[in-house]
Amino acid sequence: MDPVMLLETRGMSKSFGGVDAVRNVDFQLPEGQIRAIIGPNGAGKSTFVSLISGRIPETSGSLTFMGEDITPLPNWKRANRGIVYTFQITSIYAELSCFDNVALAVQRRLMSRWTDLFALNRTLLHETTEWALAQVGLSDSRDKLAGNLSYGYQRLLEVAIGLALNPKLLILDEPTQGLAEEEIASFCDLIRTISKHTTILLIEHNMEVVMSLAERITVMDKGSVIAEGTPAEIERDDATQRAYLGK
Repeated sequence: MDPVMLLETRGMSKSFGGVDAVRNVDFQLPEGQIRAIIGPNGAGKSTFVSLISGRIPETSGSLTFMGEDITPLPNWKRANRGIVYTFQITSIYAELSCFDNVALAVQRRLMSRWTDLFALNRTLLHETTEWALAQVGLSDSRDKLAGNLSYGYQRLLEVAIGLALNPKLLILDEPTQGLAEEEIASFCDLIRTISKHTTILLIEHNMEVVMSLAERITVMDKGSVIAEGTPAEIERDDATQRAYLGK
C-alpha cells in the first residue's frame, strides 16, 4: 500500500530582492515519516520550511496539505490545520511559568474566536497542558519560570508548546543546537516517541542526529533540492558529498 501523502509542494520558489532563496522545489512528505533537510549555510532550508508553515509568502508555487491546497492560507490557519513550526531560536515567554507557556498554546488551539474564552473547557486545558509537559519530561518544572530554565530545557519547553497545538506535522529547526551531548541523546529519544503519532520535518546540522533519526533525507543547496534518499543513499551521493559533506 502506498503511503498517505501528508504534504506536497510544487514549484515552490521564494525570491528576496532578486535573489532566489528557494528555487522551484518539488517536495513530498508521507504521513508518519521522520524527514531531515540538510545542506550548507544559505542552502534555503529555513526559508523553505518557513514557506511551508506560512511565515513568509511564496513568490510562486503551491502547497498541498492532507489533500487540500492551502497555498493562500496565512500561518495561523495552517497552524490550526496542524502545521507547527518550532524556531531555531527559542521563542518562549521568559516571565511566565512552564505551565502557563504551554497553557497559552492549548488555549489558542481551543479557541477559534475570542468569545470562545467564556466557554473554554478548563479541565481539558489543564489536562492537555499537563500531558504536553509530561511528554518532554518537564512535569516537575511546571511552576518554574521559563526564563530560569537551562537552554536545553527551554528547547524542551518549546517542543511541549508545539505538542500542545496537536500537530499533524511538527517542523523542528536546528533543535539540538546548543545542547550538551547527553541532552542530544535524550532529545533524539523524545523525537522518536513523538514520531509515533506526529510526522516530523527536521532541519539539522548534526549529522549523527540526522543519520540516527531520519528515515529519508532531503539535501538542499543554493535553494534547490540536489538529492533525496535514505541515510545510506545520501552518504554515498556524490552531489551531497561535494555540497555538504566536504568529500
